[in-house]
Amino acid sequence: MKAILNHRSIRKFKNNPIDDTLLNDILHAGTRASTTGNMQVYSIIVTKSDEVKQQLAPCHFNQAMVTQAPVVLTFCADFNRFNRWCMLRNAKPGYDNFLSFFTAAIDALLVAQNVCIAAEHNGLGICYLGTTTYTAAKIIDVLKLPVGVVPVTTVVLGYPDEAPDMSDRLPLASILHQEIYQDYSDGDIDQIYQHKESLALTKKLLEENQKETLAQVFTDNRYTLKDNVAFSKALLEVLRQQGFMNNDRIE
Repeated sequence: MKAILNHRSIRKFKNNPIDDTLLNDILHAGTRASTTGNMQVYSIIVTKSDEVKQQLAPCHFNQAMVTQAPVVLTFCADFNRFNRWCMLRNAKPGYDNFLSFFTAAIDALLVAQNVCIAAEHNGLGICYLGTTTYTAAKIIDVLKLPVGVVPVTTVVLGYPDEAPDMSDRLPLASILHQEIYQDYSDGDIDQIYQHKESLALTKKLLEENQKETLAQVFTDNRYTLKDNVAFSKALLEVLRQQGFMNNDRIE
């Protein structure tokens, strides 16, 4: 519990390698995550070589931690292995549709979170890279992912070389709904975001981005409509190419 509550995103790492036994223990802990139907429709690509990390770096907007961290883990939705097993056992798989991708993506993300918790419990630092789905096509090329496999998130892993403050979080009460969803009033929204909007970091972001409100930093600078649409189209094309958009097939 302590490791979870003290989570910090680490972006600077020491050169210390991660012992293979420890890494395998952490990855094994990942495989104990819940999984739909016990299918385990995910794969983890472990990248240690400088050569491959250099190839992955542009896929993650050349963030320094990709090449600096001793290990880069790419978590993939993977129906390739399960489909091949089905066909070798005289079973006809029907997993080339969007629901199957979504199922496998959930599996992969549950495993990723287990891995992160186990890593932090053992004194390692981690950082999620949300850039994975933005550049999935490029990652597929670098990691030579076959049809039926799509990267959904990446985690850099290593011994921390920094001790950043913990990121703020919304109050627990603001995300809980008892029994049924209770929609928010304008007053609720004001109260929920009051602390976040009052932070010194928020003031700094407003100055840097020349914006009136923190919400505008998100909508106008960080996650714009234009980018969301472009990345959505790119990801849907990846899903088509990797065999997850056959949504009209009935046999």
